Amino acid sequence: MNTNQDKGIGKQIKGTVKDVVGKVTGDRILQGEGKIEKGVGKAQQKIGNVQAKHDAEKSGKANR
Repeated sequence: MNTNQDKGIGKQIKGTVKDVVGKVTGDRILQGEGKIEKGVGKAQQKIGNVQAKHDAEKSGKANR
């Protein structure tokens, strides 16, 4: 797992918490921020997944 994957997962968790707290308290702005942060986290995690796949392929080709 690389840094982007870790940070992406962290942002998704933080976003989920904000979303839920926003729903419970009726704070639509906080809820919206949570939804945005979850989306950013998903994108960052996907970038990390692509990087990890690239690194694995790169190291696999170097070992051949």
